[in-house]
Amino acid sequence: MESNGGGGIRGALGGHEPALCSSVFLDHVGQVILCLDSDGLSWKLLESSKMDHNICFGFKLGPPDAGEIKFCDIYAVELIDQGLVHRSNPSSPARCILGEEWQMYRFIVHAIERSRSQPPLWSTAMFIFGNRDLQTCRMWVDHISASLSKEMDRPKNLLIFVHPMSGKGNGCKTWETVAPIFSRANVQTKVIVTERAGHAFDVMRSTTDEDLMLYDGVLAVGGDGFFNEILNGLLSTRHKASYPPTPADFLQSLGGDNFSVDEPISEIFSHEEDERPLIPDKVLGISSISAYSGKDCNSKFLLSNERFRLGIIPAGSTDAIVICTTGARDPITSALHVVLGKRVGLDIGQIVRWRITSASKVEPCVRYAASFAGYGFYGDVITESERYRWMGPKRYDYAGTKVFMRHRSYEAEIACLEVKAEERKVQSGDGKKCGRVICRVDCTICNSKTAVECDESGNWLRSKGCFLSVGAAIIANRNERAPDGLVADAHLGDGFLHLILIKDCPRALYLLHLLQLAKKGGNPLDFEFVEHHKTRAFTFKSSGNSSIWNLDGEQFPAHQLSAQVLRGLVSMFASGPPV
Repeated sequence: MESNGGGGIRGALGGHEPALCSSVFLDHVGQVILCLDSDGLSWKLLESSKMDHNICFGFKLGPPDAGEIKFCDIYAVELIDQGLVHRSNPSSPARCILGEEWQMYRFIVHAIERSRSQPPLWSTAMFIFGNRDLQTCRMWVDHISASLSKEMDRPKNLLIFVHPMSGKGNGCKTWETVAPIFSRANVQTKVIVTERAGHAFDVMRSTTDEDLMLYDGVLAVGGDGFFNEILNGLLSTRHKASYPPTPADFLQSLGGDNFSVDEPISEIFSHEEDERPLIPDKVLGISSISAYSGKDCNSKFLLSNERFRLGIIPAGSTDAIVICTTGARDPITSALHVVLGKRVGLDIGQIVRWRITSASKVEPCVRYAASFAGYGFYGDVITESERYRWMGPKRYDYAGTKVFMRHRSYEAEIACLEVKAEERKVQSGDGKKCGRVICRVDCTICNSKTAVECDESGNWLRSKGCFLSVGAAIIANRNERAPDGLVADAHLGDGFLHLILIKDCPRALYLLHLLQLAKKGGNPLDFEFVEHHKTRAFTFKSSGNSSIWNLDGEQFPAHQLSAQVLRGLVSMFASGPPV
């Protein structure tokens, strides 16, 4: 074993002096010099193995002579049983077909491999090293493990909810696919397979702060709606904030002069069992909610906890949140983001439904959404699709077609808080009007420290009339049906939502709008009947026949509501889609 040196190895490690080097065999490559430094591992084929090793029957074959893996891309290392290590291209032409192999002790380095054709897509990669000396293999495992232990953001203990009926009913199968990744990475997991509607919500809400603090995060193996259930269970008794700002006449029109919107809140959900596999109607807010006075909540759990994160292993019908946070709708990719400890801040929408009780009191009901809140077309589709759950994800296409043919509009009044000109300039990246700044890894807009405050005394923009749909996109909401999302340049953590109002129009024009949504590089907002407002808060009042609100794919009945964006309220096990 050599303690230093390495020559060309240092170049692969950015010029760093290796802390450890020795000769080992790399499966399907040959004998290499393996080196370790503060950044990762690198190897280089020995000169004796390099001689003619690439030539076989006149063809140049085999892997490159050198390689490297950074620790940020390694998620596990393990010592395995003694076995065969293969040489890829032996120098003897007679062995080109038969190959050459050695019996020796081995260890595996588990890392990620990024797709060249689809950069967001990650897969697992195994590098099998061998040596005839067992102690050498153990030494390498110990040193690599010690280096990985310095990656402080990686989770050690996770609470995992599996929705068995998500998407095509493959929630359990999806978890079985990714579970070995967590096992290899030595991540302890407590797995709960949900048995009824609201099960995950109940567990999250009833888990004590002390117990929750034992975990580094919570994962949802399911779709956007299932994640919404877990999110609301987490926030229902732990998040304290003012209600969304409203125009001066909003609460007065409800008869709420004696109600203070500045009081912090505690959302109290009570519900009964329901046949739907996600949050039942009573959880959706039919029960009462009282304002929180700040005297009875002694929560020790901080949502700003730098260690705690939420995550999704996609198994749903749309999986828009995963696509926007990782760039790929792939369980393996999401699992690797988790075990590597990736982090990105995520804005959350706070949606408050207002109503008058029989005692003439204003009563709010609070829900949270991570991706989208929609009314009209969006609410009708989710309501219609509930009748066809047996169809799986195809039910959305069928329900969408039926709702589109009805072409129903709803009368409503919407007000949104105007964004000041200087704020628009900051949020546009460079202040230019042309071009769209798309949210990517290490997004400068999301990472800006500019304070975001909702000032209800600001200017409120109002729109009243008949609308085919009202949509509030908190993130871009990319999915297979809308490759650019509802709003291509919506960001994960900029503190804004995008309010999209589709006014009543002929069916043919609305079809053109939907076709633009389904088109890569389309312009769905470039129509006269479409209003688009970038805002931090809005209010909504319906009159006459009403639709239902769709929050992250879950129903939320409300005739009057207010909403605001809570910037970076939670952190996700993700890094954002790559450039």
